[in-house]
Amino acid sequence: MHEELQIDLHVNYVKDLFRHPSYLVHFMADHLKMNALYWGLGTMFLVHRKDEFPKEEVVKFIISCIDESNGGFGAAPKHDAHMLSTLSAIQVLKMYDALGALSDQQRARVVEFVKSMQLPDGSFQGDRFGEVDSRFVYNAIQCLSILEELTPEIVDPAVDWILRCQNFDGCFGMVPGAESHAAQAFTCIGVLSITNKLHKLPDRELLEWWLSDRQVEGGGLNGRPEKLPDVCYSWWVVSTISILGKLHYIDSNQLKKFILSCQDSTKGGISDRQGNEVDLYHTFFGIAGLSLLGYEGLERIDPTYCLPYEVTDTIKKYPY
Repeated sequence: MHEELQIDLHVNYVKDLFRHPSYLVHFMADHLKMNALYWGLGTMFLVHRKDEFPKEEVVKFIISCIDESNGGFGAAPKHDAHMLSTLSAIQVLKMYDALGALSDQQRARVVEFVKSMQLPDGSFQGDRFGEVDSRFVYNAIQCLSILEELTPEIVDPAVDWILRCQNFDGCFGMVPGAESHAAQAFTCIGVLSITNKLHKLPDRELLEWWLSDRQVEGGGLNGRPEKLPDVCYSWWVVSTISILGKLHYIDSNQLKKFILSCQDSTKGGISDRQGNEVDLYHTFFGIAGLSLLGYEGLERIDPTYCLPYEVTDTIKKYPY
């Protein structure tokens, strides 16, 4: 097990994935390309290697993924727009300080697409096919925050819906009444954080303890009770508990050791748990978790936006 983060190995792992598409397997299938671009470039930003990919090519690819029928972004060229890929596109453009690559009309249409996904009850659907999930509320609220297009007409019903997703145990489900899950806690608390509505959270302490209980023997975190630990929850749990100001509720040193134990010492990358195959998703969220934990040498990451602080420092805070 490595006691240190193998940055050079991880950089080469990410670069090889994008150089050799045959290596990308399922997590870089067309329907995830935009998300994977965000995970890969996010990794590079966190390890101070953001110039490893040509900015012009990145921006060109993102623009090519605009869905001309509604103005949102698809996961790949000629794909239907979706909230998940739209947020990843906006996040990458923001990281590269390249939102200006969108014309005024393109920018306006992105905003129109995002707003059009909100339903009368305040929730958001992911696309025109109607799936509702607290993830999509977070996608929408962050997109509109970055683009400085949040309004009370959007925010207030969205916040009310998010609060309805909190369960008796303090955590949140994907919709009201759904099973509590750490990733849903992040999306819901993220919405409240971006919109400056954390004071509306009725059972804050209960949620804080629920999150701290996710740490298991060996230092890792799980997403629900009685589940195995998984590196990705080093982001979903730690970001949420960090926003709430209770990072000291978990053993950071043990969690760091767990994340580092999941590195591949030969080809780079990080897996969900030690001994399993690495992938880009867990590589990014493992390194993002280490950043939240103050691991030396990493760019500091904003727990609300999942973007480096050097990027989010320029986002105007709501209410404007």
